[in-house]
Amino acid sequence: MTSFRVNPIPAATLDLVRRTGLDASANPVQRMTVPDGETGWPLRCCLRDAAPGEELILFGYEQEIGGPSPYRQIGAVFAHERDCGGAVGDGYPAGWLGRPQAVRSYDERGWILESEVHDGVEPAKVIEALLADPGAVRVHSHNLGHGCFMFEAVRD
Repeated sequence: MTSFRVNPIPAATLDLVRRTGLDASANPVQRMTVPDGETGWPLRCCLRDAAPGEELILFGYEQEIGGPSPYRQIGAVFAHERDCGGAVGDGYPAGWLGRPQAVRSYDERGWILESEVHDGVEPAKVIEALLADPGAVRVHSHNLGHGCFMFEAVRD
């Protein structure tokens, strides 16, 4: 078994986006409040879903993959408008269990090694299996429908 930790978007990246109001493509961030009755807005700062009334930003985030790779990509993500203190707890985000995801492992160059789709029932086993490859240095999880980056997993 390969143990791993889950990383949200780095605090330094979030600080820069919040301070400048610009995303990875120099586009202005979008500010919004979660409407009453809305759910399922995943926060990449604290790895949970937003609650109605929370103030958020939506911005383009360029995932860290290790190098100037052709697999670099920018995708829209939600975060709290203000620093929330980040993720609490270890392991796979409990509130996201049961949510099918696509996971991709990357080598040190930032090249994709393997990819899998899991049903959300035992996602840690899928991530552990990908990280068991000695060439894998990180695994990224993405939503299936929108393709949005959710988090990074790395070996402990």
